[in-house]
Amino acid sequence: MTREQAPARPLTETVISPPVIAAVAAHAAAQVPGVVRLEPGLRGLAGSLTRIARQRIKGLEPAPTEGVRAFVEHDPPDVRVEIDLSLSGLDQAAATAQAVQRAVGKAVTEATGLTPSAVSVSILDIEIRGGLL
Repeated sequence: MTREQAPARPLTETVISPPVIAAVAAHAAAQVPGVVRLEPGLRGLAGSLTRIARQRIKGLEPAPTEGVRAFVEHDPPDVRVEIDLSLSGLDQAAATAQAVQRAVGKAVTEATGLTPSAVSVSILDIEIRGGLL
């Protein structure tokens, strides 16, 4: 059987949407020591409310993505992630932010096969507890 005579296989396309990438990134960032919480901010809060409403209408349980925005370009493939968070005052902010970048990059690549070209971390708050400072 020649190539022209072989039956055509259906083409399959896998699309990974930004909320999926954001959920993976949010989970990874929250696990890094020194991260107190993800911060949605005003921009993230508005987008999150819209996404949650859409998912609830469809009967889906929304994954937590507050404080994380993912951007996906398909041609050429590119993934960028932005994370807003609060850190513990007991840890070095720059080192924690770098750990978040590494953890998120690794988790997104492992979960989706897409390597982020950028993981931007914004520290919106540093919590100081116990009167140490």
